[in-house]
Amino acid sequence: MRLKSVLLTIVNIFSRAIVIIALLALPRSFAAQQPSGVPAWLRAHVGEGEHQITELVLQRARALYQQKVNQGAVKNPCYFAMDATRPNDLDEGKLGRRFYVICESERLFRAISAGHGGGRDVKGVADFANGRRCAKNFSNAMDSRLTAGGAYVTGETKTSFKGYYRVSAKQDAVLIRSFVQFDGEGETANAREREIGGHPAELLRNVCLRKDPRSPYANHDGYVPFGTLEDYAGGRSNGCTSWSPSDADLIIAMVKDNPTTLYIYPNSADIEAVARAVAAGRSLSGQGLYWNASCLNEIRAPKFWPKETHEPILAQYKKDHPAPAQGPMPICKGR
Repeated sequence: MRLKSVLLTIVNIFSRAIVIIALLALPRSFAAQQPSGVPAWLRAHVGEGEHQITELVLQRARALYQQKVNQGAVKNPCYFAMDATRPNDLDEGKLGRRFYVICESERLFRAISAGHGGGRDVKGVADFANGRRCAKNFSNAMDSRLTAGGAYVTGETKTSFKGYYRVSAKQDAVLIRSFVQFDGEGETANAREREIGGHPAELLRNVCLRKDPRSPYANHDGYVPFGTLEDYAGGRSNGCTSWSPSDADLIIAMVKDNPTTLYIYPNSADIEAVARAVAAGRSLSGQGLYWNASCLNEIRAPKFWPKETHEPILAQYKKDHPAPAQGPMPICKGR
């Protein structure tokens, strides 16, 4: 009996050693990508397909949400995530789905489109403009008009009148646009200062003033703004998160007086790590890193412009090149 007990002990020790050796032999990225309490129904939505979320993005979004729930800061049953490394404009009028609405208690997962910060080409200083399809440049600097990845919590919703637009030969409509303020932390702590939030991707172009004293929105002279409605869901933003009007209605209703979390990927550390790996010719997956392959092939390497170094440059440029004074809005003709 004593010999049998000794043999069993040796077998157990040997078995455990094999397991440990096998785990150590796995790639570092494998351990980082394992689901951590992700329910089976949600795991089915994990991947890099059109209607899926990459596991790294999901893990961070879930961790942020659970943290805020445990702190009592959030009670909303749903949370959001965005993968800004994915393409936005897929050509032929098709938009990429890279913003995610996740309600685990209701087993709801929805992938929708969202715009990214367009950036700027500051002539003679720096070109940090982004194309419509893929984002290369990111920043948390004032006046950069770029997306900053990281942790956010939705704040209050502000609704404002933008003006009237024509919907038919005899009918006009009013554009009332809502804006959900985001509150960030860490690198995104200046979200309010930057006026970063979410809103429908629509605005009025070619605006003029039209006489309409009966309108509740008329100014003291009886005029209202009138323009052409533009839906720019396939375009870029000034750094905010923009959604199609229909998706925006859904999201804004979900967070009205009921804040929740939003995690936007990538943050500055992700961007810098990917840039270093690309420069060294190393595999991203082998380093436990992630970037959408299609967009990475297009942009070659991403770049983060930190506010500490970028803001002084932009401030000096603004000082040296003041914006021309805006004249009064023109009066509409023939409308």
